[in-house]
Amino acid sequence: MTRNQGSGTEVMCKGRVLVIDDDPSLCQTIELDLSQRNYEVVWKASSREGLEEFQRSDFDVVLTDLNMPELNGLELCQKFVALRPDIPVLLITAFGSFETAIEAIRAGAYDFITKPVEFDLLEIAIARAVGHRSLLERLERLEQTLEDSKQFESLLGESAKMLFLFDQLHRVAPSDVSVLISGESGTGKELVANAIHNRSQRANGPFVAINCAALPASLLESELFGHEKGSFTGATTSKKGLFSQANGGTIFLDEIGEFPVELQATLLRALAERRARPIGGSKEYRFDVRVLSATNRDLELEIEEGRFREDLFFRLNVIQLTLPPLRSRGTDILLLAQHFLNLLSRKHHRSVMSFTQPVARKLLDYHWPGNVRELRNTIERALILTRFDKLTVDDLPDKIQAFKKSQWLLHGADPSELLPMRDIEKRYILHVLKETKNNKSLAAKMLGFDRKTLYRKLEIYDVK
Repeated sequence: MTRNQGSGTEVMCKGRVLVIDDDPSLCQTIELDLSQRNYEVVWKASSREGLEEFQRSDFDVVLTDLNMPELNGLELCQKFVALRPDIPVLLITAFGSFETAIEAIRAGAYDFITKPVEFDLLEIAIARAVGHRSLLERLERLEQTLEDSKQFESLLGESAKMLFLFDQLHRVAPSDVSVLISGESGTGKELVANAIHNRSQRANGPFVAINCAALPASLLESELFGHEKGSFTGATTSKKGLFSQANGGTIFLDEIGEFPVELQATLLRALAERRARPIGGSKEYRFDVRVLSATNRDLELEIEEGRFREDLFFRLNVIQLTLPPLRSRGTDILLLAQHFLNLLSRKHHRSVMSFTQPVARKLLDYHWPGNVRELRNTIERALILTRFDKLTVDDLPDKIQAFKKSQWLLHGADPSELLPMRDIEKRYILHVLKETKNNKSLAAKMLGFDRKTLYRKLEIYDVK
């Protein structure tokens, strides 16, 4: 968008609007109102002049009257769509009806506005149209964006949060310090661990990963440190532990927040002394590994609740990297969706290489509780099911099709739409509890309450 300067203050222009109406006074009124709302407006009082201006300049949206001499709005709309199908056209009509709407849509109009013009509704329609054009442009640029996008190893993104993460990774990877990678499930924590290893001085050494939540304590100890033959029932041979196997490289302890309390002292000693003893063994062995760990839990809360040792936390958390959830990464969602579509089309031998604008809107609006992993699964499912050369909304899972982006109504034309503060607070508390999977300690921390305050509010709102 362009910037307008006035009174020494630089203001971001929301978009350029071409207004065409044979009533100059209405054009001037629309220009005045939209200018105050930070739109740049050019108006013409005849359809011929409007068409010439359209061909001369670039606009984000066109607003044209339906009933005009020379060319009417429908004819004008058809010409605009033929010349520039990417620019949405809004029709103004004094004869609002279902039949008029159908005619407008058939002519290629994006939307239509009835007279007398209500300017708050007009601004909403124009903002939607400008957003629609911006999204179409984004979809057209996706292939090139993929080529030009910022990357760190297999991590992909161009949002501010991902660029900040990439900058951290560039500085952290070459060092040999322990790194704790935090973030929600599905955000790509193991990809980050792999990227750090690949850019480290240990890149030629092994990368060994283990999910600490996948094994009971007895088996986890054996996996990490090894065991001697006959040390327990079923130990028919001796086995090297993962610390031994990772010697000279990197060990990745995934889901470290699930690490059994009874083994945490053993792990702490091994990390502090860089040596371990196999189960049933009499001799210790030394190891030289870089330790990376990951968690989707708040380990400081786990310490407070007595489920994680503070000294082990500080041993693992020399540097902490936090992965943003997908819902906070903006149009990275579309970038990743296109990346997965390209990747999976080759895997499944399909020729589906793009998706429609309504699909893009649904992907951007959805809240992605499963993050990048869920997005990949969604694209793969849609690719398998689609009957067309582009993904359509019908190819998406029902929950994404039906998802409605939540909105907090802070203003509106109808006062009945406004909510009491009590309802807003209750809804937000319930939303935070849902996002934290009913972890009240974590929810209280996110809300800025202590736990007693949270419990008191839940009691007031009669939330069980």
